[in-house]
Amino acid sequence: MNPVPEMSRRRLLQLFAATPLLPLSALGGASLLAGCGGDSAPALAPALAPAPVPVPATLSSVTFSSMPAPTLANAAAMATTSVASVMTASFSDASKLDFKLAYQPFFLTGDLVADGSGGKILAGGYVDIYNQPIIDTTVAGKERQFFSDSPDGTSLLSVPNAKVAGVKGNAVFAVVQFEYTTWAQDGVTSMYGRLPSPIAVLTLDQDPATGKLALVKYHNVDTSAVNGLWITCGASLSPWGTHLSSEEYEPNAYLAATDAQFKAFSMNLYGSETAANPYNYGHLPEVTVNADGTASIKKHYCLGRISHELVQVMPDNRTVIMGDDATNSGYFVFIADQEKDLSAGTLYVAKVGAGFSLDPAAAAAPLTWIKLGAATSAEVRKLATTLKPADIMDVRTADPLDAAYTKVAANGRLEWIKLMPGMAKAAAFLETHRYAALVGASMGFTKMEGTTVNIKDKVAYSALQNCQGSMVAGNAQNVPGNGVTIPKALDAGAVMMLNLKGGIKDTLGAVINSEWMPVDTKALLTGEDIKADALGNTANPDKIANPDNLKFSEKMRTLFIGEDSSQHVNNFLWAYNIDTKVLARVMSIPAGGESTGLHAVDEINGWTYIMSNFQHPGDWGAIHGVVKPTLEPLIRANYKDKFGAAVGYLTGELSQVKLAKG
Repeated sequence: MNPVPEMSRRRLLQLFAATPLLPLSALGGASLLAGCGGDSAPALAPALAPAPVPVPATLSSVTFSSMPAPTLANAAAMATTSVASVMTASFSDASKLDFKLAYQPFFLTGDLVADGSGGKILAGGYVDIYNQPIIDTTVAGKERQFFSDSPDGTSLLSVPNAKVAGVKGNAVFAVVQFEYTTWAQDGVTSMYGRLPSPIAVLTLDQDPATGKLALVKYHNVDTSAVNGLWITCGASLSPWGTHLSSEEYEPNAYLAATDAQFKAFSMNLYGSETAANPYNYGHLPEVTVNADGTASIKKHYCLGRISHELVQVMPDNRTVIMGDDATNSGYFVFIADQEKDLSAGTLYVAKVGAGFSLDPAAAAAPLTWIKLGAATSAEVRKLATTLKPADIMDVRTADPLDAAYTKVAANGRLEWIKLMPGMAKAAAFLETHRYAALVGASMGFTKMEGTTVNIKDKVAYSALQNCQGSMVAGNAQNVPGNGVTIPKALDAGAVMMLNLKGGIKDTLGAVINSEWMPVDTKALLTGEDIKADALGNTANPDKIANPDNLKFSEKMRTLFIGEDSSQHVNNFLWAYNIDTKVLARVMSIPAGGESTGLHAVDEINGWTYIMSNFQHPGDWGAIHGVVKPTLEPLIRANYKDKFGAAVGYLTGELSQVKLAKG
């Protein structure tokens, strides 16, 4: 370690003693040294010249060491959140400080936590449209409220003048959504998509001296006014401080009446198999946190009804780049009419030009943009409540041998569709996937997941969890000429980068009103498919596999990548430094689980955090045959018989949390 001037060292050690993570904002300028007057030089030197003013050491870079992937030699590490990475902060005077990282959960789902009024509430618990508990009755005599094993999108934020009883330091808030629960108590009844997704606000007490966060209050957001929530996956924090949620895998409105999953969802939400309207789901919910730790929610219908994943709002407060987690998915961009208001705007979809490749050394493929339409959320919601699917499009699953129909690949299958007269706007915003395919968009991606932005370099990043199926030449779902074609599948997926520019025109020649439009796409990082190794991995464990959550830290110049992989025995959280090109494994998720809830927080009250959750530990697949006999009892003991999962964050403390069955 290189020497640090004494004054800087003492102040730095004060800041870092028992801190959760490096306070990067504090290290950005002279404010770091405030309050160190006891070591100040005399006002005048003997020659009566002003004394030299010490130049404070400023942050130069942050790097992460790469921890080894856990093995059965340490089975306990495979069965929990394992962290053995070191974060190194380098400064302008060539000094460095190292921080061993660890994971700190706020709770496990299924815990009883404080509701802020002296009572307790079930973390991740499911409620119906009347805010009454939804009960799992699959095991007689063990009836209990359903709770999620799949916490996902999380936003850490502050609210001006926040005041919550029980907070002794700074009141900060985390909005956490729960994507689904995997099983009922009988262990054979799949509950995926059959329950309305809960969303909660956590009031956290932030210790001003250490930055440590402690849960004070858990508040369930009332979603009844937006017809409940459907499969909330990734999330992001808007530049104006709201939580942007998601509703992925929009229900197929043409099949909803007979679809067992959607009928069960409707029954659990409304008490009726027919009460839920499929056109009310597949939109973008936005949560606003109040100063008292409660919150309100609205749902934006004008960003397209797609498989919304993790969206990213650009610095203009208007341009939204969206993940579309579906088979036959596309790049979608929404541009709001007004800043900080997503209730009205214009929707675009991309056409991919020649040269698309998953080779990071290849040139970028150009993107052009098709305008799908402009609308307000209110008018689309009105269409959703007044139109039936057949009013918008006639959809056939077999060739009608009629030139009025167009063959498209949409939602993972081939269809023949005909737009009904006067229904272009309704189709654009309620049948977005089908309409985008109809007008010639490149709807060939598979499993497009999270998006994020590198503001300084004007680059967006987008995750492709898998590159298979509709992306592969010769596949039935691959549309020749749509620009999204690779010679063979890459199941382990890739992270794409997209350059952002202004002055772009749409395909009709109209200028798009944004300085943040993607103009091309190329591979940044790829996974590597392999034959199963001794542990069971079918993707190289030293590379990313099936990237999902993406978040970029401007101060750390680091792209964080969370996996949703059926190819890594343990899923990982990675840190990729875009300047050094170094990829580091930061955390390992319990085997069979998925890394979720990622949020890289550069600064909140002077402190930096990496929020991270995980889902469904012990959800075994074919790759887990070697490890399952050893890990099954450990994971059952750690995570409520596999019904629980953790919501938490990475810390700089030197102790690893030991989780126990509870």
